[in-house]
Amino acid sequence: MLQLVNLSNYVTDNELIANNPARLSSFLEQHNLDGLELMLCAPWDDKLHKREWLHGCHLRFWPWWLDFWRGDQAALLQQFGSQDEINACYGGPAREDWLDIYRENIRTATAAGVKYLVFHVSHVRVPELFSWQFSATSREIIEATIEVVNALAPDIPRETALLFENLWWPGLTLTDKELTALLLNNVAHNNCGIMLDTGHLMNTNPGLKSEAEGAEYILATLEKLGHYRHFVRGIHLHKSLSGKYLRHSQRAKPHKAEYTMEEVMNHVLKIDEHRPFNTAAAQQIVDYVQPEFLVHEFLYNSLADWEQKLNTQRQALNLTEMAI
Repeated sequence: MLQLVNLSNYVTDNELIANNPARLSSFLEQHNLDGLELMLCAPWDDKLHKREWLHGCHLRFWPWWLDFWRGDQAALLQQFGSQDEINACYGGPAREDWLDIYRENIRTATAAGVKYLVFHVSHVRVPELFSWQFSATSREIIEATIEVVNALAPDIPRETALLFENLWWPGLTLTDKELTALLLNNVAHNNCGIMLDTGHLMNTNPGLKSEAEGAEYILATLEKLGHYRHFVRGIHLHKSLSGKYLRHSQRAKPHKAEYTMEEVMNHVLKIDEHRPFNTAAAQQIVDYVQPEFLVHEFLYNSLADWEQKLNTQRQALNLTEMAI
């Protein structure tokens, strides 16, 4: 099992490590980590994010994309206001323009030698984040995802795993065995699996009140997948116990037609907390899954905050003094 942390090469994350590979190297060594799951938001700098640290790449993602894929121009113009804004979001007016962004992301990641790619399977329009009244079903989103992935499959090397990440919005939630099977059985890339995001799965159950209840729910949900639970090859390990806010959000009215990105981010982060586990519940999940890749995935605002969260979770896993 490789133990990793999440990081991007966006300017703020580069500043977090002072644009200094020695600082990042010291961080990884101090915490007995094998390396990174990196999100490439800019061209790869192999001097800052060294090849030997890169084991996974979280591909870029668009929370709202299905209308573009379907060519629903009326829905797009209602959401974006102009063709220029649509083009700015998806790289141009055509499917191939958007796919080319993915292809470049994949080529850069695989050139860096990563072992796996992470692909979000979800879609939700901005107003739906607040109203919880969705325009597309999980089945529709998964069927469209299969089309997207199969268009990208020729660009993914056979030896590179493609791991689908669950979310709590419509798409791959892991709460439906049939839909999970539909995705895994119909993508053209043969080396695929699931990146279990524990916090995202916890967000599908607003009734959870503790880490113990969260772990029990996660294991029961995986058990219901039957054979398909064995496709879980990695874990984004963190907790989210935002049930109180979830319930309030689902009841809240009225809803606006438009929201600022600040409002969107504040809302999403109140749901998706990305907090560290601090009890043996974390070990229950890891023991059950036996993942190839364990990613300590947190939101952090400083190096000290990152270290504190990482130490908390590694203590919960009895790994503080253990070398990998």
